Amino acid sequence: MATALKPGSRFKSAVCETQVMVVKAPAGEHDLRCGGAPMVAPTDSAGGEPDAAFGGPTLIGKRYVNADESLELLCTKGGKGGLSLGTTPLEVKQAKQLPSSD
Repeated sequence: MATALKPGSRFKSAVCETQVMVVKAPAGEHDLRCGGAPMVAPTDSAGGEPDAAFGGPTLIGKRYVNADESLELLCTKGGKGGLSLGTTPLEVKQAKQLPSSD
C-alpha cells in the first residue's frame, strides 16, 4: 500500500504499538511498513503480530532513515516491529561527529 509521505504526517503500526512522524520524505508514494505490515493512519484500528523477519524494536525518540537519508522518521511511540520502506529495513540515524575544539 503506497502512501504519499509529507513532513508532519503521522502513522501507526497495524501490528504493534509503534507510532512515527515523518520528518523528511522524498516525493512520490512509498510503501512504509512496520513489522512487515503497511502502516496506517493514527485513527485506524490495528491488530495482529509483527513478522519475525521484520523484528524491531523501534525506540521512542530515535530517528530512522533509509540508506541515502532521503526519508527520515521520528519514533513517537516505541513498539516490537521494525520499520522498513517496502522490504528494505530502516536504520537508526547516527549522530554526526562534531569537530574537536583543541
